[in-house]
Amino acid sequence: MTLKLVIGNKNYSSWSMRPWLALRANDIGFEEIFIPLYTGEADKNRILGFSHSGKVPVLIDGDVTIWDSLAIIEYLAERFPEKRLWPEHPASRAHARSISAEMHSGFVALRNECGMNLHRPVGAIALSDDARANIARVQQIWTECRERYGKLGPFLFGSFGGADAMFAPVVHRFRSYAIDVTPPVQSYMDAMMAQPAFWEWTRGGLAETLVIEKFETA
Repeated sequence: MTLKLVIGNKNYSSWSMRPWLALRANDIGFEEIFIPLYTGEADKNRILGFSHSGKVPVLIDGDVTIWDSLAIIEYLAERFPEKRLWPEHPASRAHARSISAEMHSGFVALRNECGMNLHRPVGAIALSDDARANIARVQQIWTECRERYGKLGPFLFGSFGGADAMFAPVVHRFRSYAIDVTPPVQSYMDAMMAQPAFWEWTRGGLAETLVIEKFETA
């Protein structure tokens, strides 16, 4: 039975981007169901038809429904163990899960001040101390991963996995808001932006024309 992934606008929906990339970059087949966000009750009710959370993304696998980005990636890792969404070594796997959970629950200032908007002209803005601290922490995470696992490949743990999917929208944020990054961080961002699935999502977002004014403030 074909997996189904319900997503929002590729231009804006960072949470949808994460499991979509985990699927596409690892050649896991799925049907994409797109529901535009903030377009009225009809589309809101469509989302509620898939999940009572009323939010995207949602993964449907037969009778199983998962409605959170990190939970979806965890489910995929169990459903397709051969894809190695998490590193094989227990210590590396714990590291990958830890930084993914930190991304999932933290970095509020960065999210609020540097919203994902692929159409946004590249340019810096004034950021709060909290946002700058978030940026420094992300760079620390990426740098430590590349120092430890760089010999295995260009991504955080060598090959593209769940942790890369969780941090993928931050790559767009750093690019869009002209964040000053270190050379190792730029190297990782370049590898991410060259990843075919990452570029496919980006191309899809740039092709969208729907403008959501609440996300056009920065």
